[in-house]
Amino acid sequence: MSNIIVLGAGMIGSAIAIDLSKKHNVTLADLNQSVLEKVKQKCNNITILQVDVTNKEQLQKTIKQHDLVVCAVPGFLGFKTLKAIIEAEMNVIDISFFPENALELDTLAKEKNVTAIIDCGVAPGMDNLILGYYNEKLKLTDFECLVGGLPKVKKWPFNYKAPFSPIDVIEEYTRPARYIENGKIITREALTDCEYVEFDKVGTLESFNSDGLRSIIYTMSHIPNMKEKTLRYPGHVEYVRVLKESGFFSTDNIEVGGNSISPLEFTSKILFNEWKLGETEEEFTIMRVTVKGKNAKGQTEEIVYHLYDEYCNETQTSSMARTTGYTATAATNLFLDGLFTEKGVFPPELVGKHEKCFKYIISYLEERGIRYTKTSRIL
Repeated sequence: MSNIIVLGAGMIGSAIAIDLSKKHNVTLADLNQSVLEKVKQKCNNITILQVDVTNKEQLQKTIKQHDLVVCAVPGFLGFKTLKAIIEAEMNVIDISFFPENALELDTLAKEKNVTAIIDCGVAPGMDNLILGYYNEKLKLTDFECLVGGLPKVKKWPFNYKAPFSPIDVIEEYTRPARYIENGKIITREALTDCEYVEFDKVGTLESFNSDGLRSIIYTMSHIPNMKEKTLRYPGHVEYVRVLKESGFFSTDNIEVGGNSISPLEFTSKILFNEWKLGETEEEFTIMRVTVKGKNAKGQTEEIVYHLYDEYCNETQTSSMARTTGYTATAATNLFLDGLFTEKGVFPPELVGKHEKCFKYIISYLEERGIRYTKTSRIL
């Protein structure tokens, strides 16, 4: 039994702490005491601790009393927090999904003899793991990930709810999307190249460009075609583009009644209630990961992994928290069981390349009712 500290008691951090507490001693740390107490009511065998991760000295002193750190802080705090954890010579599983390039910390992690497994979610996360696994099996030419988390009940006009703050979602809509085409990095505006895609259980969704390739742009640069697209209900993109084109996502301050405010701040406040996912609101996660390449016989093979997961009534855990959080807890247990011991910074594709790691994570998720179904065909 290990002593684990989980940083961040949000929807995903709390799901991680509760899952890990079945097998380990878990301390859940956050700045917000009332959020911590709420999780404690749900799961009494977790220790709660008020910690300010921006206070580096306090953070490093606190984490050193544990065997392993799981970092689930908001994205804007992620990179600095991860760096501070590595500097404290602590092994870490990270799901803070910050915009910076975590691979820049690889040299530091090696110097400090630290294992840092990053981006351990659903996407980024499981799609990387699948890619890493099949990169060892096939000579890959194509990778595509279509992914989205959506409410079961549609509410006009956006037909969308999020388990995280609107400002993080808007970031997805404003950050230029990078994808790889014929071996070259192509940058397009987000929300472009909309296509309708059919899915079992859900029907028609629309996909659009988003900047989700992250580490695989660098770690899988030999694959000539790679793309990640976000999924929403049809119509969502047009409404968001209207806001975007009208300047509602601008960060440049404007004067309103003698007050200076950024349109983005205002828009986030307005959308907070519109997009806020209720605590017991039913939602689902949908993902389709496709890899294509030449197999050992020289045939072109296409392998597709499908995920459909729903809110769990029994544990009152959102699908987004399950599919993201339990991938992180799988990686945590994988590391503690000694299946992955390399030192440095590792996105999931560099973990999934090892068959025993890939199979461990897939079966860990299956035990929790999260099932990735696979189909394959020769083209």
